[in-house]
Amino acid sequence: MNAVTLKTIKAELQLRDPSEWMELCLRMAKFKKENKELLTYLLFESGSESSYVENLKAEMDQQFAEMNMKTWYLTKKGSRKILTGLKRAIRYSGIKETEIEVLLYFCSKLKAMRPSIQKNTRMLNMYTVQIELIKRKIKLLHEDLQFDYGKELEKLTGVTENE
Repeated sequence: MNAVTLKTIKAELQLRDPSEWMELCLRMAKFKKENKELLTYLLFESGSESSYVENLKAEMDQQFAEMNMKTWYLTKKGSRKILTGLKRAIRYSGIKETEIEVLLYFCSKLKAMRPSIQKNTRMLNMYTVQIELIKRKIKLLHEDLQFDYGKELEKLTGVTENE
């Protein structure tokens, strides 16, 4: 079965009444965890983006605390799992500031990790890729926000943007 375009779906949804919408949303939420997570964000958390970010940070703290760090392989695997979940949560929000703030926090957690990520090339590469992504995202913001997030990034990396 091939999926139709969003335009076709939108036209069809305009023909449906609200009770049918509710049934369609609930049915869709049953099929995938991501659909349910997105509906949860849209219905309950999109009104307060700052509390959403704080919840993501608290969840990240818990995941880092529970992560198995006996070997570099397990540490890398756990970090990738956390990052994948964060990327999905960021995609639900779609707000650049949220993405930057969450990724900055993730990078600060990686940097503070013991043993140091400097001792493992793959962990250091993960950190570097996220820092580069943050730099690109910051350039898309308003200049006041660029300055604020640039300062946070500078604290994290120890390198000014002009160097």
